[in-house]
Amino acid sequence: MIFADRTEGGRRLAAATRWLHAEPGTEGLAIGYFGVSTGAATALLAAAEPDADVAAVVSRGGRPDLAGPRLPEVTAPTLLIVGGHDDLVLDLNQQAQALLRCESRLEVVPGAPRLFEEPGAPEAVAVLARWFTDHLAPAPQPASGR
Repeated sequence: MIFADRTEGGRRLAAATRWLHAEPGTEGLAIGYFGVSTGAATALLAAAEPDADVAAVVSRGGRPDLAGPRLPEVTAPTLLIVGGHDDLVLDLNQQAQALLRCESRLEVVPGAPRLFEEPGAPEAVAVLARWFTDHLAPAPQPASGR
């Protein structure tokens, strides 16, 4: 039941992304997903949809393993951020990363627990998340025929 709920959430997020891409004024905008905790699985499930047009996915302290068999279908570059004091989630992220076939990176924030509430941990996540904005750079537009 839990996987089914996340799968439905992923489908809804993918549908919202398709809607956004179709809205006037959003042409060329890159869309990324930033999932926290179990929301990381929902973001990855949406990114695994066949028509996903997602520029990047970030999982912070997430459970990408909950996306299970859909992980190899993710094509968006994916950054997994895990706290150094969260051995269980680190192990689950390593297992999930092994299933990803897209560009992926696993970053460990030393000394941070699951919720990243330690002093300096939120700042460390912000620095790592710059990777996200690099992948969300505007898509090049075709030259106009003027």
